[in-house]
Amino acid sequence: MVQRGWSGLCAEDDDLITVDEVPHHLLFPHLAAVVHHAGAGTTAAALHAGVPAVPLPVQFDAAFWGARLTALGVAPTAIPLRRLTAPALTTALAQITDDRGYTTRARALAARIHQEDGARPVLAALDRLTPPD
Repeated sequence: MVQRGWSGLCAEDDDLITVDEVPHHLLFPHLAAVVHHAGAGTTAAALHAGVPAVPLPVQFDAAFWGARLTALGVAPTAIPLRRLTAPALTTALAQITDDRGYTTRARALAARIHQEDGARPVLAALDRLTPPD
């Protein structure tokens, strides 16, 4: 499945389809792996879904997120878009789907993420900074 996105990607074949906007939180949990641009939002969605990734950093903070996914053991390597080739992508996809450790680590990390209450410490800090009425 290829998501068209802002770049207008398109791939049609017997085993490929192109889709427009699809909510990542509904789609990603059903995938074996996610190949993505390594933006913060898509990275978070893949981590939350417990799915390993092949990051293709493009711009801004994507190199950081691609490196972070690799360091967490949920991605075999980040492939900068300028170095993307069919053999490089094929190798990364084979690695991520053949080695179940990537999926195991991704699912374990998702379980930890689901247990977090990220808003609570932020609210507590705001309460400390806000004078009482």
